[in-house]
Amino acid sequence: LAVVGRPKTKWTPIKVGGAVAYVATLLTFVMATQLTTAANAVFLQFTAPIWVALLSIWLLKEMPRRSDLIFMVIVLLGMGLFFADELTPAGMTGNLIAIFSGICFAFMLTLLSKERTGSPLEIVLLGNILSGLVGLPSLLQQRWEWREVLIILVLGLFQLGFPFLLYTVALRRLRALEIMLIQSLEPILNPIWVYLVVAELPTPMALLGSAIVFLAVTGRAYTTIREHKEALR
Repeated sequence: LAVVGRPKTKWTPIKVGGAVAYVATLLTFVMATQLTTAANAVFLQFTAPIWVALLSIWLLKEMPRRSDLIFMVIVLLGMGLFFADELTPAGMTGNLIAIFSGICFAFMLTLLSKERTGSPLEIVLLGNILSGLVGLPSLLQQRWEWREVLIILVLGLFQLGFPFLLYTVALRRLRALEIMLIQSLEPILNPIWVYLVVAELPTPMALLGSAIVFLAVTGRAYTTIREHKEALR
């Protein structure tokens, strides 16, 4: 609300659909982590670039470039190596929910992109309001300490609020699939934070996968900048 202020536009099907996809992404990911391993949930949710590529054709009329598809395959390969030591066939229900979470994630990002010239932040605002309403019954059943309230506020600001603000800025300059590929840096950077905090060293396979994803995303960013410069000539 601090950024959006009072919404001034109508709640169109795109905005409502994006908000529902936002809520579904959060809920299904939480459900998946309860029914399968965290590694499975994160990896399968990040099949989202595949769904973004398909949805972009349908909703945005954007055909994926061959370079996009090549980098997407490399990123998925890197993430597969990153999680190779932790992926298991167990928890099939959770695995399916995690895949569905990736589809919801893709819908959310694609609809945000479709609203890029309008008010994409209003989608995020409505999504957070709906998420709060869904979680309210559980919230009222808990006894909260100030420490837990502080953690929730910090996560709400730095894990959801500020990142989605940057999302909506990036949407005006990048295509949905490009953003999704850059987003794949998030899970592979987690071990770095873990190492810095608790000195837990990632496995060699995880380090290899991280390097592949990082180089792929960096390479794609470089080619995107070069393409934009050539287009301006």
